[in-house]
Amino acid sequence: GIDVYHDTIKKDQSILAFTASYTQHFTRYFSTACFQRSGQEIAENLQACMKEALKFYFAHNKSLPDKIIVYRDGVGDGQLAAVQRLEVSQMRRAFESFDKYFPKLAVIVVKKKVNARFFQNMGGPANPPPGTVIDREVVTRDGYDFYLISQHVAQGSASPTHYHVILDETPLTPDHMQMLTYKLCHTYYNWSGTVRVPSPCQYAHKLAFLIGQSIHTTPHQRLNGYLYYL
Repeated sequence: GIDVYHDTIKKDQSILAFTASYTQHFTRYFSTACFQRSGQEIAENLQACMKEALKFYFAHNKSLPDKIIVYRDGVGDGQLAAVQRLEVSQMRRAFESFDKYFPKLAVIVVKKKVNARFFQNMGGPANPPPGTVIDREVVTRDGYDFYLISQHVAQGSASPTHYHVILDETPLTPDHMQMLTYKLCHTYYNWSGTVRVPSPCQYAHKLAFLIGQSIHTTPHQRLNGYLYYL
């Protein structure tokens, strides 16, 4: 999970937060953060973050992951091309730091601020159940994107989350990718139900928010394997 937050005190810097699971069941997470130019949404130090996460993964598993799926939060539709051009290249350079390492990479941009609303006809308009995926008719014609409603809403209309898959080298089908995304919405530690975005994305947001709002400095490396920011 990757997110960027703009520091509220030090106006000349923004925070890039990076979280990554390093266990088979996505229950433990590595985290790191670095500073970049103020107002810069595109990650500038992603190569170092990815390399550090892979080293941490190798230290605990004695191997490197075959597939890497990245959920990127905090960018708009107009920045999708920049993410694909600049951030993906940084990830690939991090892979080159390891001998003969060529993992399958997928990058998914997560967008929470959407105007779209969806309803089902139950004798009248009603919110769709959690887990509803919309991947036809209202999505982009030439792209790979989908809407997912991950939460139950008792009052008002349910807000979907929009996912743009800007790169997918994995063998996962669209159905599998959508199911994985939905299941990751169940694994956030601070809530017994589902959250709007996959848990790695929410963890990255929490880490970036903590640094930008409170500590204004890079956390100590000894904290990298703990969810201290929740």
